[in-house]
Amino acid sequence: MAIVLYAAALVAVTVALHAGGLAAALGLFSRPLPPSLATRFWPTAWLLVRATWFLLLIHLAEIAVWALFYWWKDCLPDAESAFYFSGVTYATVGYGDLVLKAPWRMLAPVEGLVGILMCGLSAGFYFALVSRIFASRLQGQPK
Repeated sequence: MAIVLYAAALVAVTVALHAGGLAAALGLFSRPLPPSLATRFWPTAWLLVRATWFLLLIHLAEIAVWALFYWWKDCLPDAESAFYFSGVTYATVGYGDLVLKAPWRMLAPVEGLVGILMCGLSAGFYFALVSRIFASRLQGQPK
């Protein structure tokens, strides 16, 4: 039963981190787009690179939460293993070269599912940003 409560707490912290990160990203990336963004490659590319870096930082923070939990609860032999395992599990790569100790094994699929959902939220944000860039290009075209 304790594992279910830990899983629920980890999910809640992960979602809260993601919500906070996306709220910050909305503040950073919802400013009016400069006119050069509608027609030039490099300003558009630079905006997308910055957005990607920001989203990756959010995901890395979430991976770190799970990794620190695994390390704290001695689920894996060391911090490096905990971060590696958390990263491949969150990203649903799942190499299988490391596994959690028996009582904690059910946390891995939960982390994988949460990782899928959080990546989906980030993909939605990224899609909205690209749609906004595309819309600004359409507005700049002669009618």
